[in-house]
Amino acid sequence: MTGETEQTVTGGTEQAAVAEALGYEQARDELIEVVRRLEAGGTTLEESLALWERGEELAKVCRRWLEGARARLDAALAEEADDAEAEDAGEGE
Repeated sequence: MTGETEQTVTGGTEQAAVAEALGYEQARDELIEVVRRLEAGGTTLEESLALWERGEELAKVCRRWLEGARARLDAALAEEADDAEAEDAGEGE
């Protein structure tokens, strides 16, 4: 690997770790900014690729947050349904 490639790989790993530490709103806001910059154009190919890679990382962070929220909601709804079934079973006795 060349020094430049190693730096990109290491930098990408560090960026991914930083992205993972972001909250949903922070990741979403940064993703919006990345998309805005890409749509505006005027960046070099290398800059555009870096922005795209960052956007992919941020999208993954957002997706994980949303999947976690969905799992929590599903668990809460399942618990509520179980409680309602237990109440109904108790009234029938």
